Amino acid sequence: MTIFDVLSLIGGLCLFLFGMNIMGDALERRAGGKLRTLLGKLTTNRAAGLLTGMGVTSVIQSSSATTVMVVGFVNSGLMTLSQAINVIMGSNIGTTITAWILSLGGIESDNVFVKLLKPSSFTPVLALIGIIFCMFFKDGKKKDTGTILLGFATLMFGMEAMSDAVSVLKNVPAFTNLFVAFQNPILGVLAGAVLTAIIQSSSASVGILQSLSATGAVTYGAAIPIIMGQNIGTCITAILSSIGANKNAKRAAAVHLSFNVIGAVACLTIFSIIKAVFSPAILGNSIDHAGIAIVHSLFNILCTLLLLPAARLLEKLVIILIPDSKRAEKVEELDERLLATPPFALQRAREVTADLAKTSIKALKGGLSTLFEYRDDIAEIVHEEEDISDHYEDIIGSYLVKLSSRQISESDSAEVTKLLKIIGDFERISDHGVSLVKSAEEMREKKIAFSAEATAELRVLAAAITEILDLTYKAFIDGDLETAEKIEPLEQVIDRIKEKLRTRHILRLQQGECSIDAGFILSDLLTNLARTSDHCSNIAGCIIELQHNDMNLHETLRELKTDNEDFKANYAAYKEKYSLKKI
Repeated sequence: MTIFDVLSLIGGLCLFLFGMNIMGDALERRAGGKLRTLLGKLTTNRAAGLLTGMGVTSVIQSSSATTVMVVGFVNSGLMTLSQAINVIMGSNIGTTITAWILSLGGIESDNVFVKLLKPSSFTPVLALIGIIFCMFFKDGKKKDTGTILLGFATLMFGMEAMSDAVSVLKNVPAFTNLFVAFQNPILGVLAGAVLTAIIQSSSASVGILQSLSATGAVTYGAAIPIIMGQNIGTCITAILSSIGANKNAKRAAAVHLSFNVIGAVACLTIFSIIKAVFSPAILGNSIDHAGIAIVHSLFNILCTLLLLPAARLLEKLVIILIPDSKRAEKVEELDERLLATPPFALQRAREVTADLAKTSIKALKGGLSTLFEYRDDIAEIVHEEEDISDHYEDIIGSYLVKLSSRQISESDSAEVTKLLKIIGDFERISDHGVSLVKSAEEMREKKIAFSAEATAELRVLAAAITEILDLTYKAFIDGDLETAEKIEPLEQVIDRIKEKLRTRHILRLQQGECSIDAGFILSDLLTNLARTSDHCSNIAGCIIELQHNDMNLHETLRELKTDNEDFKANYAAYKEKYSLKKI
């Protein structure tokens, strides 16, 4: 083997790994919505979890990536450990599809139609289509499709280069003797585990083994233990991912390792007995691409069949291996492991934003209540909730910025932009809650009280603010466009009430019915409440503009008010509902 063959082998390996990496990433982005749907359908049902693991792994072409996702889900509380076990088992079967795709490279025939099935025949066409999609289309989904095709073409070219480079080794005794050594099952398992642990992909290591099979030196007897070891080596990715995670996430990674180790030991025992007792002639025969794909599939299916009925025992085993600590652990609000799968990371960010929304609105409502009946415990809770809201804004904002730097779809990018705007508005709402408490405290310290008429007017405004907060929360949580469109007319009514309250206060001031100090406090209250309704309007605008694929907030709000019959009807209804004439 010359230096040029070595260089060709290195180049082919690099192309193969690079192609597999970019194809997997593009597949994740392209199928993001479907992956999210699959996750939503997860239940404790064993078959559903198994099929989900198979489906997700078949799509993203990597059991390691699926397992890392599962570790992140368990760590974030999106999935239970029992659900994770079923998904992990399914992922081991799903990953076998890669070997079948790569096995197409081993097709040999003079028939024209059969030759067309060889990757070397159709990958140039896929590469051409892929580069056209990437260079001439602006749509993110089309670009991802192009990247998938280019990635596949690259990995197939890389595999062909590797096969050509190692083909000369079939006449090298040292290389042949190497695989004779791997006839020892334990050495074979170790070799497969170490190689896979280094490149962190069982699919890639299976592809490399398929390339080496082109030499004819790889026998069934050597390949079977290596494939068993590859399943153990692929666990390194999930183990590394679980570092720093909570107990259940570490258990999910331990399940992956335990499942593959127990499966490999059981199958290796069966294989060794068969080899020692029966010495099948097939074990000495050379294995080809298709043979490796068959062995890979049979091994993973057999492991799953053996251990699926013992899923609960596997769960108990990892709980014993990683026991609960005496101190309760706090589930992480946002897990950076999920950033590897942007659709799920975005879903988790939205869920934590919902917690922010709930906390902020509770703070504002608590602040409102102190205006009419001051209580120290309520005031303390409002301050605590404002601190929590600040914390939420910090972690969600940082998380979304990191997510936006990833390659994500256009729709996910728009969602990230929307959430970045929304978290700021929700956090400001909690700030206004604290401002209301401070105004209430000032009134108590200075022994200031509003007149009965002013208090009644303020209650009308407080009722309108409470409703706009409830509408905003519902519109955000449910993504409800109809509810979102009711917020702007109510915000207009609140602005109108605010101006009327200012005017009425000036009249009472002129008539000596109200003090100047009370007027200053009332002015601050009206400003804080009006700004609260403005933030609700901004949030509603973000929800509406995302639905309409239009990121111009001011234009969206302007269109709502212009010749819009629903807006006029809602405005009239709210104007009547919160009329000051009833006081």
